[in-house]
Amino acid sequence: MKSKKIISIVVPIYNELEVLPLFFDRLKSSIEQLTRYEFEIIIVNDGSQDGSYKYLINQKENMSNIVLVDLSRNFGKEAALTAGIDVSIGDALIPIDCDLQDPPEMIRELLIKWESGFDVVEAKRLDRKFDSFFKKYSANFFYAIMNILNKDKISNNVGDFRIIDRKVVENIKLLDERNRYMKGILSWPGFKKNFIEYTREKRAAGKTKFNFFQLSHLAIEGIISFSIAPLKIISFLGLVGIFTSLIFTIIVLFQKILLGNFISGYASLVVIILFLGSIQLLSLGIIGEYIGKIYFEVKRRPIYIIKKIYK
Repeated sequence: MKSKKIISIVVPIYNELEVLPLFFDRLKSSIEQLTRYEFEIIIVNDGSQDGSYKYLINQKENMSNIVLVDLSRNFGKEAALTAGIDVSIGDALIPIDCDLQDPPEMIRELLIKWESGFDVVEAKRLDRKFDSFFKKYSANFFYAIMNILNKDKISNNVGDFRIIDRKVVENIKLLDERNRYMKGILSWPGFKKNFIEYTREKRAAGKTKFNFFQLSHLAIEGIISFSIAPLKIISFLGLVGIFTSLIFTIIVLFQKILLGNFISGYASLVVIILFLGSIQLLSLGIIGEYIGKIYFEVKRRPIYIIKKIYK
């Protein structure tokens, strides 16, 4: 008799005590119906300080298929997700957040698509009506810019929630860079891909851990980690600046030598200096971001540290 396929569900957790009971109720209800599969639920505790860890220990006594990975401190969601992927042993892997914006009931549909022959099945957000106006349109803007600058396209309105075949997971595990943008890393290997659409729900409880500055940092991380286009853009701006300056110089010399009419133009001179100075500072900032990434990569520190694994 053929053994059941194992499905690894990876859930990064950081201070989610309020929503965890709701999440486990819905997850348990969803996977209990899928008797053809065996599930390992890998919960990665990313240094929670609100009682989430104690709750997870108690929950493990009720659900024997939970694998609790306890990190030594808060390393961030990208690192926690990486830890869960590295620990997983399933024939397929499903990353999912515990805030219930990505409904566990969709796991059935992901499995059906995967079984039909696709290596990666992404869950695409068809409707983000519960997101704020700013978050909704800034996300669309980010994906548009990201795919213009990056030759390895990332699906629009797709988060971490998806199913990934084991052969894809093994290739993802080979990517050991320290600067991790997991949406890009999960998409990078390619393989045969499809998607299902769903309506993104409102957060069931608790508060989001991503504020404006953290989302901005994540966006910059995504662009810089997967593209050198910003460096090419500032090189192009430099060439445009040189060409414009040359034309302006010719015009000034022509007016001075041939017409004897030199334009003083204090205001225009200040504007030009401020404009070129801003371009230089922006260029230095972009170059600094890339140098910073090199700095962290060269040090080769571990992406995460596991304090203990409870199986």
